[in-house]
Formats: sequence, C-alpha cells, structure tokens
Amino acid sequence: MAKQTPLYATHVRLGGKMVDFAGWDMPLHYGSQVEEHHHVRRDAGMFDVSHMLALDLDGAGAHDLLHKLIANNVDKLTVPGRALYSCMLNPQGGVIDDLIVYFFRPDFYRIVVNAGTADKDLAWISQHAGNVSVKPRRDLAMIAVQGPNARAKAWVALPGSQAASAELKPFHAAWFGDALIARTGYTGEDGFELMIPAERAEATWDALLAAGVEPAGLGARDTLRLEAGMSLYGQDIDEQTSPLEAGLAWTVDLAAPRNFIGKSVLAARRPEKQTFGLLLEDRGVLRAHQKVRTAQGEGEITSGSFSPTMNRSIALARLPAGVAAGDTVEVEIRDKRLKAMVVKPPFVRNGKVLV
Repeated sequence: MAKQTPLYATHVRLGGKMVDFAGWDMPLHYGSQVEEHHHVRRDAGMFDVSHMLALDLDGAGAHDLLHKLIANNVDKLTVPGRALYSCMLNPQGGVIDDLIVYFFRPDFYRIVVNAGTADKDLAWISQHAGNVSVKPRRDLAMIAVQGPNARAKAWVALPGSQAASAELKPFHAAWFGDALIARTGYTGEDGFELMIPAERAEATWDALLAAGVEPAGLGARDTLRLEAGMSLYGQDIDEQTSPLEAGLAWTVDLAAPRNFIGKSVLAARRPEKQTFGLLLEDRGVLRAHQKVRTAQGEGEITSGSFSPTMNRSIALARLPAGVAAGDTVEVEIRDKRLKAMVVKPPFVRNGKVLV
C-alpha cells in the first residue's frame, strides 16, 4: 500500500489525480498539467514535496561526516542557513543520491534527500555516522512555493514570514519559529521550500491557496525541472552514473585536500560521455531511452518531454565526448531518425527562454 503525505486528503479534496510515485500517493495534476506549468512560470504555484525526507545530522562529527560522504565541499558553508547542492557517491563514483545540505552549526546540518532513495540514503549515512545522530524528520511536511510571485504570496499567507526571509539570498534558509524557509527549488523559478510541522501542513496549504498560489502536481514539476536543466534521480543520474558524465561536474570538488567516497575513481577517470540538451527540429516528442546518433557514436536521451514554455520538444541526453553545442544529431523515434540540435542547458530560467 502506498504511503500518504500529511496533505493527501487535501489533494483528494482539490480533485488531484493521484498516482503512485516512489511508493507514495501523489497528485499528478489537478486538471491541466500545462496550466499548472504556466502558473509557476508566470505567477506562483505550489507542490507537496513531503514525500522527500529531511535528515538532521547532530553531533561533533557532523562536519567530518559530510566531508566524507558528499562530493561537494561543506567548507563552503560558513553562514548559518546556507545551503549546498551535492551528490553522494558510492566507492565506484556512481550517484547514490543528489541532495541539498543546510548548515546551521558545525555540529548540526539538515539534508533533504529524494523519496525513492530515502531508505537507502538513511542506511548509507547511518553506516558511516559513528557518534553523529542521524534523525529522520517524518514529523515534517514540505511545500515548495515557486514562481515570480511566489515569495510575495507566501509572505501574505504566512504573517511574519517576510521579516524572517525577505533578505534571504538564493540557497539560503532561515528559521520562522519552528518552520524552515529555504530559498531553493526545483523549477528554475524563484520561491521558497517550506519545512513545517506536519500538523500545520493543511492550514499552511490552504493559506497559500487563499493568497493566490495554485496547486501543481508531479507532471508540471517534471516539465519545469526539465526546462531548467535539472536532473531527476533514477533517470538522469543513478548508481551507475558519474556526476562528471551527468552534467554535474560543478558539484564535485576534486581540488580540496579531502578524501570523499568516490573521489579517487573520479580523479582517475576521463569521462566518455557528457550531458547536453536537445531541441527537436522535426515533428515528434523526445522521450527517455531514445537513441541519439552522432558523428562521434551513439548516445541516449535520459529525460525528454514537450516544453509548454517553448512549445517544442526538448530533452537531456548523454552523448559521446566530442559532441558540442550547435551540433546536429539524429534521434530514433518510432523507426524514424529525426533531427535535433545540441544545446547547453538550461532551456528556461526565471521565465526566460535561454536557447
């Protein structure tokens, strides 16, 4: 039986089409996936992301633990509330998960991991934790409020929150009582991700709704993140994929003199693949696992969909080394080879088409 977030009854009340996602009952959409996508790009939309898991790391060894476990460098986090995106790797350099780390003190961090990998992540982190306490926070709900008007509408819905969060820079978070307001997201738009006690989830959602924030489901979340060039675990990255091949080299700190798990393999290996974006130039729809023919050899689409913002088909693809932005390639779609242009993602950020 699928698990339910604290907002399950709310989604049903609002007419959400519920589907199984990573073992959770989640809303795919509330009527029109495309309209929900446009609400986020043009105004403000909200997503229930309570299926994801927050883990609190508490103890004198928390900093050293993260030094060992993640490929990005937590030494970058010096201001309380600062956040860092990173991959957590296995000894072969593959991605166990991609996650966000929030720093509060050298002995206290919060990390947020993906729903489908939560149990695996918890076991892996606990295996290496030593005396560090690793506390799963299933007592929290998470709501992402995204779009150009998201912050302003969140401040209306949550009286007093503006004072706590008005000065937040991107990838920073602040406490608002027992809630955490983070200026992070997965859509390519500005906004907040709210972590609140589960018992206040429905009231918070309804207050945001009253402030003009439209509900959005998994469908819109996927097209938004694809337009923003953001990876989806299980499609664009997994335990067999190096972050250097997945377009995530910027999250890997090989220069610092620390030895994180997977570092030696990444440092010794020259990537044979690279991740680019594709714009389909013929009629059709790009989908995951379609083969891509290039002058340098065969590649594969990892994520593909129709872009509501651009009104055309786009994709992320793993292509052979040597392919460059501006190249023309062929995608195999239903026994046909259709032309596509190679581009550097993101496709869309902050409402603007970039390619």
